[in-house]
Amino acid sequence: MPSDLDREILIEEGNVQCIDAPVTVCGDIHGQFWDLLQLFEVAGQCPERSYLFMGDFVDRGYFSVETFLLLLAIKVRWPDRVCLIRGNHESRQITQVYGFYDECTRKYGSPAVWRYCTDVFDYLSLAAIIDGRVFCVHGGLSPALSGVDMIRSLERRIEVPHEGAMCDLLWSDPDEITGWGLSPRGAGFLFGADPTKSFLRHNNLDLIARAHQLAMEGYKMMFERQIVTVWSAPNYCYRCGNVAAVLELDEHLGQEYKVFGCAPMDVRSIPAKRPPAEYFL
Repeated sequence: MPSDLDREILIEEGNVQCIDAPVTVCGDIHGQFWDLLQLFEVAGQCPERSYLFMGDFVDRGYFSVETFLLLLAIKVRWPDRVCLIRGNHESRQITQVYGFYDECTRKYGSPAVWRYCTDVFDYLSLAAIIDGRVFCVHGGLSPALSGVDMIRSLERRIEVPHEGAMCDLLWSDPDEITGWGLSPRGAGFLFGADPTKSFLRHNNLDLIARAHQLAMEGYKMMFERQIVTVWSAPNYCYRCGNVAAVLELDEHLGQEYKVFGCAPMDVRSIPAKRPPAEYFL
């Protein structure tokens, strides 16, 4: 269960974490615990490998509690080898709809564990920069934020707002449009190639890595390879049939995408059958 030590470590970290390469960058996990273990088998164990997880640790999968607490335990054990940034599902409101709250109350008989975990969510960083050149965020860009320094000045230790700069970082998506557009998600924005190029140029960056959207091949490059979506939950929701991927950046920021499938059936378990929750329907 999360402790004061978790918060002490996380509160010392800035809104934008500075990370050294080499590092392995991971996308959404969504409570798929056995596939998280498969990820470590494919990409390497910590602390031999450094990791950046770009949020959405919980919801939709069967094992959100185990997934988040394992990542938190690894963070506490090797704080300089693991970076956890916040996704849109690291939210009290969202987790009451998409499964994490229900899982906690079912497994522990009360929402106490859910409350502990959601309190920790408020301490997670909002973004990371690798070697000053690769910007990593869960969702995407915001029309209210032209520079990384503006992200550093945000108050992050709050529930995810319904609108504004912090909301946009966790909810926005790239799209083949010009400029900015309204998001069909009802939060954040759609942004095209021109805001992407402007943000990279203004902040002297080469690449944006983000998560947040299912990529059937595990990752998806856009805008002349200036932005990549990394997705690390294979067979998402146990039905989508996608593969997953991680992005390995070497000491020169050379990119290698490692693609992997689900954990073998003989090493995974599934909770006892019960009527499906509405978020699987």
